[in-house]
Amino acid sequence: MALFSKKEKYIRITPNRSIRNEPAQTKPEVPDELFGKCPACKKMVYREDLGQTKTCPVCGYNFRITAQERLRLTVDEGSFEELFTGIETKNPLNFPGYSEKIASTKEKTGLDEAVMTGLAKIDGQQIALGIMDSRFIMASMGTVVGEKVTRLFELATEKGLPVVVFTASGGARMQEGIMSLMQMAKVSAAVKRHSNAGLFYLTILTDPTTGGVTASFAMEGDVIIAEPQTLIGFAGRRVIENTVRETLPDDFQKAEFLQEHGFVDAIVARQDLRATIARLLHFHGGGQ
Repeated sequence: MALFSKKEKYIRITPNRSIRNEPAQTKPEVPDELFGKCPACKKMVYREDLGQTKTCPVCGYNFRITAQERLRLTVDEGSFEELFTGIETKNPLNFPGYSEKIASTKEKTGLDEAVMTGLAKIDGQQIALGIMDSRFIMASMGTVVGEKVTRLFELATEKGLPVVVFTASGGARMQEGIMSLMQMAKVSAAVKRHSNAGLFYLTILTDPTTGGVTASFAMEGDVIIAEPQTLIGFAGRRVIENTVRETLPDDFQKAEFLQEHGFVDAIVARQDLRATIARLLHFHGGGQ
C-alpha cells in the first residue's frame, strides 16, 4: 500500500508519554485530514494527490470544490466582478432556526448566498457567470438564489452577453416553501427572454445537481455539459423506485447515463473545462 511505501510522505512522528517516568518515545501517526475516500471508486486517496482540480487519481471523479476554487480554475485572473450581493434572505414561513442558519452559513463559507453571480472573462471573452456552491445549505434554491440568477440573465440580455452557469444543488429550499418553488418559473422566464434575444447560454452540471434546479434552469442551456460521474436528477432514487416499482440501473442519474439518453451533450473532465468553455463561446459569438 502507498501508505507504507511512502511513510515519510504520509506519516508523522509524535511523542508518546503514556508511561509514567519513562523517557519520551515516538510512535507513527497518520493525520486524519491527509486522506479521504473517493465517493465513486471508494478508494482511499491522499488529498494532496488530488491536485488543484481536486480530481481522483484512480477513477477521475471530480471532488466538490468551492465557488472560489471554481473561479480560479475557470476565469481570466482578476476579471471577475461580483454582482447582486447584499440581498437579504427572508424567513417567510417563520421556519424555526432558519435565520440563524443563514447567518452562520454566511460566516462559515464567506458566501453571500448559495450562488455567486457576476461578470467575468474567459480567454478574453466577456460573460455573465453564475456558480452554485453546495456548502451553502446544499446550494438549495431559495428566493435570493432565484433573484440573483434572474438578475444575472436580465443583465446579460441587456448587455448582449452569453451566460455560463455552474449548477450544484439539492433542489428547492424547503424552509421557504412555495416561495422557493416559484423561483423555477421566475428564472426560466428570464432564460427564455435571454434566448429570444439570440444569446448563448451554457450550463455545466456539477455534483450534485438535483430537484427544482434540474427541473428549471440547469437543463435549459443551449449546450449542457457535465463533469464525470455527476449525480443529476429530479426526485431521489428510492422515491422513483417506490413509485415505478422497479429496480433502477446502478448508473441511473449519473452524467454518463444521461448523456447516453440525450439529456447531456458532453462530459468534460474538470481540467479541460476552461478550454472547452472558451471554445464554445468562440463558436457562438463570444462576448465583447
